Amino acid sequence: MSPSKTNTNMSSSKSKISLTNPSIPLNSLILVTGCNGLLASHVADQLLSAGYRVRGTVRNPNKCSYLTSLYFHRHGDPGKFELVEISDVTAPNAWDEAVKGVAGIVHCVGATDLTIQEPESAAKEELEWQVGLLEAAKRAGTVKGFVFTSSAWALWMPDASKKVTLTEQSWNEAAVALARDKNVDPKKKGMAGFMALKTLVEQGIWEWVRREKPGFAFNTVLLDTVLGECLDPKNQGIPSTPGMVHWIWENKHMAIIDLMEPQWFVDCVDMAKVYVAALASSPKVDRERLFAFGGRYSFKEVTRLLGEMYPERKEKLGKPRKEGWDQTEVPNQRAEELLKRAGQKEGWTRLEESVRANAESIVRLEREGGTGVPQSRYSS
Repeated sequence: MSPSKTNTNMSSSKSKISLTNPSIPLNSLILVTGCNGLLASHVADQLLSAGYRVRGTVRNPNKCSYLTSLYFHRHGDPGKFELVEISDVTAPNAWDEAVKGVAGIVHCVGATDLTIQEPESAAKEELEWQVGLLEAAKRAGTVKGFVFTSSAWALWMPDASKKVTLTEQSWNEAAVALARDKNVDPKKKGMAGFMALKTLVEQGIWEWVRREKPGFAFNTVLLDTVLGECLDPKNQGIPSTPGMVHWIWENKHMAIIDLMEPQWFVDCVDMAKVYVAALASSPKVDRERLFAFGGRYSFKEVTRLLGEMYPERKEKLGKPRKEGWDQTEVPNQRAEELLKRAGQKEGWTRLEESVRANAESIVRLEREGGTGVPQSRYSS
């Protein structure tokens, strides 16, 4: 099976990452948490490409040994990447060994349970170990930069029928209020509990930063739907939100797809470059919320693009029913500036290119086989 338009490797069409006078010197050791996940695997890949060494945390190094081979194949130097085990992120001092000697941290691990109904207790539980990593970083004394993964859903509840302007001061208080409202049937709250969790966790992280004033630079990256290439489909499957494109491909779980409002997306590779630039580019980036929003999308439009690219598959695709187009205005210019600072002068990747890369990963999975790595409550 081949796409109707030729472009078989979208990642190769993007500019290679490059940093000028980085605030963290090249060849420094960077910690990337949850390295087997979609987000973290791309971040590690871009850090290695930029010239850094990477220490990746996973729950089970034996099950994730494919990462060592993957990065050796892509970057050639086996000494640049190492795996370390953190089997339980909630354990006391879980991060202490992992942070030793690192100059930067990109933290991609967070709760992924969309069915959460008690966000306040869930946030309290999660903040204990999230803050544990921040405190370990502060104690280490070598960390110069820390990038924390947050969510677009910490900002607002997407609704294509409404015109909304988001800012760095925006918080999803509507989701928090809805999740707390005992008079609303939980079945009618949708994903408000999960959105509230993301809001409360990021707010708690910023409270720690303001109170403790760590000596390292600190930024959060707010991700909306991530689409694009999976680096190793045989071992990773098609995880995270690219997996939703896989659902459409196979016409599965369409009821969940129809819960997703038209909103914004970001390409996997763009996202990873924004992380690297936020961590290490010059001039230094510090105390910012960065909107990794590359462009608008809907799953209806994603399906249309898939049908154009793979006409022989068109009638087999799922049929998303959610209409409309996002009207939200977002301050994504700063993140795009960082993307360009990392060498991608063309800026954000277009939806068509990301969908094509996503589909090519699905085709590769079908060709190579594999079921991917099981996900936990805490994943990247």
